[in-house]
Amino acid sequence: MSSKISHSIKHRKKPNDVFITPKELSKKAIELCKTSNHFNENSIWFDPFRNSGSYYNQYPQNGVKHEWCEILDGKDFFEFNEKIDIICSNPAYSMLDKIFKKCIELNPKVINLLIGVGNLTARRIEMMEKANYYITKLHMCKVYKWYGMSFIVQFEKDGKNIITYDRKVWK
Repeated sequence: MSSKISHSIKHRKKPNDVFITPKELSKKAIELCKTSNHFNENSIWFDPFRNSGSYYNQYPQNGVKHEWCEILDGKDFFEFNEKIDIICSNPAYSMLDKIFKKCIELNPKVINLLIGVGNLTARRIEMMEKANYYITKLHMCKVYKWYGMSFIVQFEKDGKNIITYDRKVWK
């Protein structure tokens, strides 16, 4: 992709954060959550960005409680304050720092988000680690017509980081 296209995305006046996740990719993210040691049949699942229900409609159905927010339906994620165990969704990329902070505040056991590869920064990983969340799963994927590659990144409370990084600027 040319730098001109990247520049126009970075400096757009109003971001378009509505990108519906393909159902099969949502299902992949849900399956990753189900492999967590924190998952059980009583887990409370939460989709903070429900939109068409690509995630929410595929959550486990065996008596598991589900919660959701969707700003377009008048339920704002940033006003949500109920107990949950698992967050699994595709967040608005233009507000990722604010979203990560709210996820931490809600204190679930598992946070599973679909984000752009370039959005998984050392600073955001450090933010999660300071709150005792660690990357336990990382799945790289490509969605047709989306900009660049994406990650399904799964953070778990008291987990064991599967990646290493540093913040040194190498020359």
